[in-house]
Amino acid sequence: MARSQTRYWRPILLLLAAVVSACANVGVIGGAYYAPEYSWSEFFAATDGRNFQVIVSGNPFPNLSEAEFKRRLLPVMQANKPRPNLTFTYEPPPEPPRPDYRLVLVFNAANDLTADRVCAGQVWHKPEATRPFDLFAVYCRNDQVMSYTTAWTQATGPDDPRVGQLFAQLFQVLFPDYALMRRGPRPFVRW
Repeated sequence: MARSQTRYWRPILLLLAAVVSACANVGVIGGAYYAPEYSWSEFFAATDGRNFQVIVSGNPFPNLSEAEFKRRLLPVMQANKPRPNLTFTYEPPPEPPRPDYRLVLVFNAANDLTADRVCAGQVWHKPEATRPFDLFAVYCRNDQVMSYTTAWTQATGPDDPRVGQLFAQLFQVLFPDYALMRRGPRPFVRW
């Protein structure tokens, strides 16, 4: 009787182990925040057919120079960009736009770093990296936070396919194109 149970459970356990190991290779996106002022249509209008500035702080891969890391990261982000026909760039615009929309990517961010400080240009990092690719992503309009989230993966370099998969998910979370549900009292609800 024990032998028949082993035959029954072995394929199920192998399948479960395969699913768990596959999930371990995929990046993790943390919770997200959206300002009440966030609007997909505003993001689309500000970025469609235009350059969209990305500010990168930190380098998750110490074996690469920061310039090399940024050079190799930009095409990965562009290949997994959100829906608008935008072009990611590290170059600031020749004349500061108003409003100033930008994406700030902070790698290995300190635990007490807030999105408000990131949009204000204040960034600091943990003394030592805890994960290989630990990211705090903030979408800013001027000094105001529009949305932010955290993400991490076990990537070994900017060309690792896990980085592209992570950015594809990250952009869907950071720039959602659906109407956000705002919490508040529902009409005709009895308390």
